[in-house]
Amino acid sequence: MQVEELSYVILTPYSMRKSRTGGIISRLISRTGLDLVSARMFAPSQELVKRYASTIVTETEPRHRATQELIRKYVSKNFTGTVNGQRPRVMLLVFRGPNAVRKTLDTVGHIVNERTSGETIRDTFGDYITNAAGEVTYFEPAVLTAIDAREVKEDLQLWAEYSDVDGGILDKVVAYPAGAQIEKTLVLIKPDNFKFPNLRPGGVIDVFSQTGLSIIGFKVHRMSVAQAEEFYGPVLAVLEEKLGAEKGRNAWEDIVEFMAGGRPSKTAEAQRNAPGSEKCIAIVYQGEDAVRKIRGVLGPTDPSKAPPGSIRKEFGQSIMVNAAHASDAAENAKREMEIVRIEENNFKPLIESFYERQ
Repeated sequence: MQVEELSYVILTPYSMRKSRTGGIISRLISRTGLDLVSARMFAPSQELVKRYASTIVTETEPRHRATQELIRKYVSKNFTGTVNGQRPRVMLLVFRGPNAVRKTLDTVGHIVNERTSGETIRDTFGDYITNAAGEVTYFEPAVLTAIDAREVKEDLQLWAEYSDVDGGILDKVVAYPAGAQIEKTLVLIKPDNFKFPNLRPGGVIDVFSQTGLSIIGFKVHRMSVAQAEEFYGPVLAVLEEKLGAEKGRNAWEDIVEFMAGGRPSKTAEAQRNAPGSEKCIAIVYQGEDAVRKIRGVLGPTDPSKAPPGSIRKEFGQSIMVNAAHASDAAENAKREMEIVRIEENNFKPLIESFYERQ
């Protein structure tokens, strides 16, 4: 039996600004076959960047060491400061599975495009440009990762140490024009996208990127039965009125079971608050008119009535299995974010518990 490993990928500030998040996540999930187990947004402090940069150069072989030096300089320059009035945002994704480090490395690819084989993330989203003398004139790695399990452990433990102070909901990081009416809204990438490793989760995120909004929060979440009951509580009365008390209740329990993996009527009280068996991704988007923009690309609840190009038309199957949820008002977004505990740091406990067992 192969031993499970953790691996990580950090999306660079450039990848975040260029809305390449969905495409990168699609590659990572579908090509590695690994389980995305945690994720967190960071606005790294100078202290975190300094400590992380100091761990990057480990190789003694000149060619590999030169590559690591290039990455170290990139991190030191691009992970702090401001660009067009905005602090850098990075997204850290954690994967778990057999041979996770090697699978992640193969999917990410080498910095130097000529040394890669097949279409890697860096082939598509990164750049490495040299002049006639072989000097690097432009460099964008798109993502960062580590080359062995020891480095992964050290790096993840470092980022976990700073995950409360430098990570979470980055609602004061992106700059907006004076007087702009800024909203936050919640999106859930629903469990139907995670039945097997595939392109769908990233594909859904890629369509949302058309809004031009900024991702300021990102969490892998397993909704408890109690959370799903509260989240979809307002829907119960609507279904009962439309379908009758019994059928309406059954339809509502179907929704709760779809999101959490258990039916309220069959879940013991002691298990109601336990994390459910179904996985979703909770994303907080921020920007002007965020609620309307997100719901515009999402499409109506019924995929058969959704317009071409919308998320529910492209990825939805039925009124319940319809790819994603989005808040329908700023007030509801606040309510829903509280229910799924969007501020919760489940990144740090996962890192700590995984390495405590080893």
